[in-house]
Amino acid sequence: MDDCTEFVIAVAREAGIFLKERLNDKHVIDHKGEINIVTEEDRLSEGMITSRIRERYPDHDILAEESAGMARRSRCRWIIDPLDGTTNYAHGYPVFCVSIAFEKENEIHMGAIYNPMLDEMFVAEKGKGAFLNGKKIIVSNTMDLSQSLLATGFPYDIRSDRNNNINYFNGMAKSAQAIRRAGSAALDMAYIAAGRFDGFWELKLMPWDTAAGWLMVRESGGIVTDLFGGAFHLEAPHVLATNGKIHHHMINVFKKIDRESMP
Repeated sequence: MDDCTEFVIAVAREAGIFLKERLNDKHVIDHKGEINIVTEEDRLSEGMITSRIRERYPDHDILAEESAGMARRSRCRWIIDPLDGTTNYAHGYPVFCVSIAFEKENEIHMGAIYNPMLDEMFVAEKGKGAFLNGKKIIVSNTMDLSQSLLATGFPYDIRSDRNNNINYFNGMAKSAQAIRRAGSAALDMAYIAAGRFDGFWELKLMPWDTAAGWLMVRESGGIVTDLFGGAFHLEAPHVLATNGKIHHHMINVFKKIDRESMP
């Protein structure tokens, strides 16, 4: 995996630097939904990443956010978010990242999340741990939910679907020390791995949002499940990632909120 990891680090950094250099340009923006947007830089970053992968691993599958990717029924697949935090980026708000995960036989073996604004490269390899700029990272030691800093986000259909996380946010805000909504799920999960956040949850994410972060959290000693403690997978309808120490406390809050909302 060493050569593969070095390759991914180089590709993620190349794409991230490209995005950073164009952050303050006037962006060409298309709408995929009422508030779900894509910029020209999303597509250019994805093209850059996928072309590098095709050159080096032409037989591998690719799952990417902004294109059809490539499906060759390979045992190996690359899962790519070329710009996680597009809305931030489109407004010039400097919180975004590039996320790349390598999956073999339906299991994530390696992931990289690069934050170009702070030049932070988060990398995880299955069984080898998680690292930030080459130094090993571990989750926080916070055990009390009331002293925890959490992160979350809201789905793009927040205006049209009642299953929009507002109920969970309102309930959890009364249980935690504070909640942040930065706008990049991949970075939120990387920050769980680095001990900056104690817990993170979100609904309706896609595989490219969580693939690299899922491995990152596990390799740093954290836990990833669905909101109610069930097994997580890339097609799961929601995700809960924590330092492990507040995991069941957060699950209990979610369950209580659901019970109280029942007619």
